[in-house]
Amino acid sequence: MLATVFTLMTEAGAYYAFSVSDFVGRSIVIALLVGSVVAWSIMIEKGITLKAAKKESEKFRNVFRNGQPIVTYIRESDKSQCPLARIYEAGAEKLLEFYNLPPEQILVARDAPKVKLTGAQMDALRTVLEGEVSSQIQSLEDKIGWLATAVSASPLFGLFGTVWGIMYAFCSLAIQGKADIAALAPGIAGALLTTVVGLVVAIPSLLGYNMLTLRIRSITVYIDNFVEEFMWRLKLEQLD
Repeated sequence: MLATVFTLMTEAGAYYAFSVSDFVGRSIVIALLVGSVVAWSIMIEKGITLKAAKKESEKFRNVFRNGQPIVTYIRESDKSQCPLARIYEAGAEKLLEFYNLPPEQILVARDAPKVKLTGAQMDALRTVLEGEVSSQIQSLEDKIGWLATAVSASPLFGLFGTVWGIMYAFCSLAIQGKADIAALAPGIAGALLTTVVGLVVAIPSLLGYNMLTLRIRSITVYIDNFVEEFMWRLKLEQLD
């Protein structure tokens, strides 16, 4: 039974189609397989990174809600690599600049200075936060464009290989001077292989792209909400 299955796979499967393909068809199949490895690597890496970013961001947000003055969370932000910590650091550094106070003094005193910020300073602080938000979102979206390229380009490469293979098969048929299925089938099999491999690359890449994009969108909303929370916490401190 196993011998029969192996015979069918080698004689009438993908390996057989690859073996009867020409140089162009084989090159396209190999290129698509390499692209598949790259796409899977990106999906796994980004999936792990985004999951960790969301988890660490939730931890830092819970710490940030402890009720201490805003500038007193610098030490906690140094321990975290999440987007929220980087956004907080950008805002806290600007805030300390307005307070004319070094971070070391805040860490020792654990108290915010009583400095009234002007409207222009508040606007400048928001601009700094939003600029860091853009940087963090760009970091989260790093390499996602490669997945989008794999989704759109893989079927086109597969189609090109199929058209090329069919053309090659009919040219070979014309050279042989006979029209029978035995002469035509190998060329058609090799031609269709590129389409199959193209879809094998494109379908998982599409699913991974959609899932990662949805997760990035969720983290983006999380980040935007943190900026608003940072600003209204600061406004409450200014009132006090």
